[in-house]
Amino acid sequence: MFRGINNATLDNKGRMALPSRSREMVLLASHGKIVVTIDMRERCLLLYPLPEWEVVQRKLESLSNVNPQARLLQRLLIGHATDLELDSNGRILLPTLLRDYANLKKKLVLLGQGNKIEIWSDDIWRERMESWLDRDTKGLLDNGDAFTGLSV
Repeated sequence: MFRGINNATLDNKGRMALPSRSREMVLLASHGKIVVTIDMRERCLLLYPLPEWEVVQRKLESLSNVNPQARLLQRLLIGHATDLELDSNGRILLPTLLRDYANLKKKLVLLGQGNKIEIWSDDIWRERMESWLDRDTKGLLDNGDAFTGLSV
């Protein structure tokens, strides 16, 4: 559903406009209803159209509450999940708590990831990209067996 990378801006009130292509997809998939939560591995946010989030939430809820790792996943992902709706201009108001978690300032990077969009601070995105390209791609290229059949 979502792919590609886009720049976006955050206004003084904490509103972010989705790029037109992403906006159209969200409107089609969920009539503008979305859920934004934190990413546990990175300092970014995850934006899901509501039906996609409901699939994720059902999977999270099916995990054992006794398992400490599963409980942590539930606590962080469901606990931070915030229902939002696109306004008439295709914007969403990101809550302060979520903006602070991802260190979002004025410049943002939106990264399509299939069923969701990652929302990154431009500064953190650039820093992480540099790190991934320097370190992680070497390992990926050296480990050809892990990606047999995948031609990029």
